[in-house]
Formats: sequence, C-alpha cells, structure tokens
Amino acid sequence: QVRLVESGGGLVQPGGSLRLSCAASGSIQSVSAMSWYRQAPGKQRDLVATISSSGRTNYADSLKGRFTISRDNAKTTVYLQMNNLKPEDTAVYFCKVVVQMLLSTTWTDYWGQGTQVTVSS
Repeated sequence: QVRLVESGGGLVQPGGSLRLSCAASGSIQSVSAMSWYRQAPGKQRDLVATISSSGRTNYADSLKGRFTISRDNAKTTVYLQMNNLKPEDTAVYFCKVVVQMLLSTTWTDYWGQGTQVTVSS
C-alpha cells in the first residue's frame, strides 16, 4: 500500500505565498509522474501542474509564472510553491502520484487526502 501525506495548506492573504508538500511512502518500487490538482467548492477537480520522473513540468496555462512544481532527489516528495496567491486560488489541493509497487509490473494512481488553501483578507 502507498501512503500520501500532504501538508502546507492554510489561510493566506492575497499576494501571499504557500508551499505545499506531498510525501509518498510504502512498498514503492518506482514513482512516475507526480501532480497537483485543485477543487473549488461546487467545481470539478482541475489539474494544476505535473512533473515527470525526469523533471519535465507542465502547468495549467492560467497558473504559469505563479506556481512552481518540484520533487526531491529521492523522487518521492512533490512540492507546489504558490506565489502571488489570489482569492480564486482558494480550493482543496490534492496530490496524485503514479506508483509502481514492489514486485509489480503495473502503475497505479494514488491520491492524497487534500489540503485546504484559503486566500482571503
């Protein structure tokens, strides 16, 4: 089994910054793409950013320049640096990790529990 632990959410004023973390642990053989999604109340869950195992990144067009995704050298923790936050960034942020378990040849998506980000004065 894989466990994802998210942290770093909270309340921040407009223009402020937050850094989210998502650490994967368990019987992991390899980690492929790691992503952040967000879901605002009453809306669908949308992709924020993705980083591949080689470090290639992809962002939602509306977030380029303000958000930065990265991962650690062990490639089991993904981060999301969010700058110049706006009220419309308020949402629950979820990480998703594509994992190959030990002794397995298949890849499986795992989701974090979500962390609330609220941007308000």
